[in-house]
Amino acid sequence: MTENTLGGTFKIADDFAIHRMGYGAMQLAGPHVFGPPKDRDEAIAVLREAVDRGIDHIDTADFYGPFVVNELIKEALYPYPEHLHIVTKVGARRGDDGSWIFRREPEDLKLQVHENLRRLGLDHLDVVNFRVGTAEGTGHEPRFAEKFGALAELRQQGLIRHLGVSSVSDEQLTEAQAIAPVVTVQNLYNVARREDDALVDRCAAEGIAYAAFFPLGGFTPLQSSTLGEVAARLGTTPHNVALAWLLHRSPTMVLIPGTSSRSHLRENIAAADLVLPDDALAELNAIGA
Repeated sequence: MTENTLGGTFKIADDFAIHRMGYGAMQLAGPHVFGPPKDRDEAIAVLREAVDRGIDHIDTADFYGPFVVNELIKEALYPYPEHLHIVTKVGARRGDDGSWIFRREPEDLKLQVHENLRRLGLDHLDVVNFRVGTAEGTGHEPRFAEKFGALAELRQQGLIRHLGVSSVSDEQLTEAQAIAPVVTVQNLYNVARREDDALVDRCAAEGIAYAAFFPLGGFTPLQSSTLGEVAARLGTTPHNVALAWLLHRSPTMVLIPGTSSRSHLRENIAAADLVLPDDALAELNAIGA
């Protein structure tokens, strides 16, 4: 793999192919994903450099900030390059105090889609993920079919091109597939958090993109002596090893590591170039065993 290929490409749908290395925009907001960025100019520069370096899909949500991140994306990149795909998600709002408020009523989900469209300056969204659980895992969702069906209606109307699901169980993926095609699953997964191993394999077998969020641990950064030892032998960083392991883990794995600095963005992109020897892969696989 080279920097130019960004981990290779994956065809999500007949009309939709992306590089496997993407960018997650969540960290462009202020602390705890709330309020404006500490350095607005740097946030704009990160977005522009990501696209300049070939990244062709950006993960976002209107509840990042709230609104802040989508507004930054529009300011930095509109009018959008033809090759750029923006992936957003719905299912939550933010309180005035920064609290997370889950809003998954069908009419509110539709409203959230329209809000994403307006703030991003788009007439349709490439992918909308229905967020079901929390950042830490899956959860029961009453009337799942009715809620996902509301998004399927917007897909039929042309406001959404493709649908995905986020923080879901295997059973919820099956339920969603019975309503509309699902092109991506976005769940918590990394070298140390492997509860989704079976779902990762299922997505590979069915040709569904699996977008691992918190690939570097998220709010609790990955800490592993094994990661450090492997990185030292390979002359790289533990973060790059963790990202490279994900690319090796599954052919349909796509990455959306986030950052608010250009230097860190370059480090993340470099992980697509890192080849992990078999002995290193065996050591890394044992972390989450």
